[in-house]
Amino acid sequence: MDSYRRPDPDALLAQVREEEPLVHKGRLKIFLGASPGVGKTYSMLEKARAKRADGIDVVVGIVETHGREETHRLVDGLELLPRHTTEYHNARIDEFDLDAALARRPALLLVDELAHTNAPGSRHAKRWQDVEELLASGIDVYTTLNVQHIESLNDVVAQITGVTVRETLPDSVLDSAEEVELVDVTADVLLQRLREGKVYVPEVAARALDQFFRKGNLIALRELALRRTAERVDAQMRGYRRTRGIQDTWPAGERLLVCVAPGPAGARVVRAARRLASRLGADWIAAHVETPGFAAVSEKDRESLNESLRLAEQLGARTVVLSGQNLAEEILAHARASNVTKIVVGKPARARWQDRIRGSLLDALARGSEDIDVYAISGEAAESAGGRPIRRPIATGQYVGAVLVILAVTIINMVLRDLIQTVDIAMIYLLAVVIASSRYAQAPSLIASVLSIALFDFCFVPPYFTFSVSDANYTLTFGVMLVVSILVSRLTARIRLQAEAAREREQRTAALYGMSRELAGARSEEAAAGIADRHVGRTFDGQAVILLPDAEGQLTPVGASPATHLDDKERGVARWVLDHGQIAGQGTSTLPAATGLYIPLISSGTTVGVIGAWPTDPKRFQDPIQRQLLETFADQAAVALERAMLAAKNQQTQVEVEAERLRTSLLSSLSHDLRTPLAGIEGAASRLLDPASLTADSSQDLAQTILEESRRMTRLVANLLDMIRVETGALQVQKEWQPLEEVIGVALIRLDERLREHPVTVHLPADLPLVPIDAVLMEQVFVNLLDNAIKYTPAGKALEIGAVAKAGAVVVEVSDRGPGIPIGEEERIFDKFHRVSPGPVSGIGLGLTICRGIVKAHGGRIWAGNRIDGGAVFHILIPLSGPPSLMPVETEMSHDV
Repeated sequence: MDSYRRPDPDALLAQVREEEPLVHKGRLKIFLGASPGVGKTYSMLEKARAKRADGIDVVVGIVETHGREETHRLVDGLELLPRHTTEYHNARIDEFDLDAALARRPALLLVDELAHTNAPGSRHAKRWQDVEELLASGIDVYTTLNVQHIESLNDVVAQITGVTVRETLPDSVLDSAEEVELVDVTADVLLQRLREGKVYVPEVAARALDQFFRKGNLIALRELALRRTAERVDAQMRGYRRTRGIQDTWPAGERLLVCVAPGPAGARVVRAARRLASRLGADWIAAHVETPGFAAVSEKDRESLNESLRLAEQLGARTVVLSGQNLAEEILAHARASNVTKIVVGKPARARWQDRIRGSLLDALARGSEDIDVYAISGEAAESAGGRPIRRPIATGQYVGAVLVILAVTIINMVLRDLIQTVDIAMIYLLAVVIASSRYAQAPSLIASVLSIALFDFCFVPPYFTFSVSDANYTLTFGVMLVVSILVSRLTARIRLQAEAAREREQRTAALYGMSRELAGARSEEAAAGIADRHVGRTFDGQAVILLPDAEGQLTPVGASPATHLDDKERGVARWVLDHGQIAGQGTSTLPAATGLYIPLISSGTTVGVIGAWPTDPKRFQDPIQRQLLETFADQAAVALERAMLAAKNQQTQVEVEAERLRTSLLSSLSHDLRTPLAGIEGAASRLLDPASLTADSSQDLAQTILEESRRMTRLVANLLDMIRVETGALQVQKEWQPLEEVIGVALIRLDERLREHPVTVHLPADLPLVPIDAVLMEQVFVNLLDNAIKYTPAGKALEIGAVAKAGAVVVEVSDRGPGIPIGEEERIFDKFHRVSPGPVSGIGLGLTICRGIVKAHGGRIWAGNRIDGGAVFHILIPLSGPPSLMPVETEMSHDV
């Protein structure tokens, strides 16, 4: 039975915060396989049919059977969503219809081939993005995935198979899945399926056997799939134990933890642990605990500790530096959190009586380990995790200061001897010892303790000025004073060391917090790199630079820091780090001749860049704590850079999708709107070529048709050119103060012929001020609005134009008597290529978009609504910026056209 303990409240709170956004999300199950043909789709369909038998609403979004009859039979009987057809390069592509799936909203949706790339013009570039939108809407999804499509394994798969997989998805998609089911068969079974035509058609299968589907490739891919699944299961097990507060070790697999201490024997313990881990085939961790007493460790032993930890890294261990008060408690806590099954520790070489007084790490581990095995390795010369406290030389001034404190108190007591009792004098001496302990090291404090007792006896205990004691009761007083003084001095010294350690931890935490807070607001790679460069350089007293691969794959410095240390040699080291994803450079065993230390920026299993650091003190990064802090900085920078890269990539994808959508809409509109006038012109012109069959009136009608259709094409091309100017920012506004009625009058003249069937009423107040506008552009706005009103207003119905002056602006209204604007379409009608349905088919939906662009360029605003008595009304707000108008309009303009 599991041993449950009270879970950590902070861990529970963190879990609640992580799971809160998932409450309303759908559940994702991935059927993972080593390669095509292992039966992922078949297994997914089997599970889906079982769910449907249980009463679950199951719908097939998209499933690729690849001509496999047995797979096709499993699809029969399940509801299938129709596919969305997209035209691309004169080819019709059938894709998964995301909108249809969201509208249908089944309880469970089957979406095959998670890493698939969608056709251009789709809402998302990748199918896994479609799945994320489905999950966000609360729909459960079953999907399939091959291990070669996982981004972090892309390079490994290419090295094994010689094939670079282009369709990949981030590791985070796999990690976020609620369940991953491994679908596995042996390489021989898969090859037999391939030969029998159960994977590909015979022609494709023959090529596959000679290329990707070699037996060695399949075995390697199978191992990758098994390992990736095992890693996920292990992470799930650790998460389960953490959230349930399970402290006992579950020995599902062997994992070692070796305790590394300062001193030359630490390397011997590391090597012994490596041999044991190799025999067991286990992962292993090298841990060092930084206690308050670590501040007293000599520089030589610190260097030996750094060498031992570097050796552990070279031998394949994961190194950690812990902080705490008690060595055994910290080691056991980390061992349980990491599900360690065996702890390796060196045998202490000090005398047994010292172990009885100070305690033994080995004994504490053995008693507290419960179901964790503890191995003691011979050769350790000190405590195996915290290091022996080798005292550094204490300045003579500290001894002098401690003696002076006691002498000063003695003089004070001599002055007060006749006024206070002997016991009060003893208390004052204890106070002096506390003062000395708080200011000086432990040895001067002990000197102060002994000296205080000696002077108390010599000066204040009868007979005076001798060390003789007439009253035996004072012997007990001296003993109590000595013990209390020693305890106070030791406790004070320990508190001082703890305060120093806490101050160092606080500085590290503050540095990490400051960097993470700034990185949270970074929106570009340059901003994130600049923040990381600045914080790393300031924290480690040196210079740092982030290198990211450019379009050609060359490492380029990014950020504000000058790359003064980067020559060809240093760039070569950075390139090696990027390619291998391992730390290298100064202070490491890899390319140690480099002047800087280079750390890979890894996020989601992918190396996105490299950070190089050059501290003022070259030995700075030999300290494992400093190295660990720098690696933490690198992890934060990597996450921020990946977030910025994904944001940029998403923006680029959206731009490409929007451009493709624009291109499709434009071609669709042009194919209709240009074809119609061209057909009219062509028909009229062909009739004119046969004058024998024409009368004078019919020739006149045909010429009029050609003229009208030509003007229609001219307006269409003009709208396209105006739209290009608006979209590219090439629209230049030349404002001049002028009366509004002139601009409206010119627009009415331009549309005179089209307005024959629509009377126009213009009402402009006499006191309407001059407006700062570009007359040509604003004239186009009124032409487009009136042209739009003509399309939607029945013949004989009037159009109205009015204006009113408001505080700092003039508002113009253009109204019609058409069907009005449907509810919810008030803003969308200004979008490109958007046309209200039902409505006239002429036009490509750019007129109102151009109006909005021109009005916005004037600093104004345009919006639409419906009239109470029927019809639509468009409002244009023109700000009166600049000097006030001095030219009044003398008469009110009101007439019918």
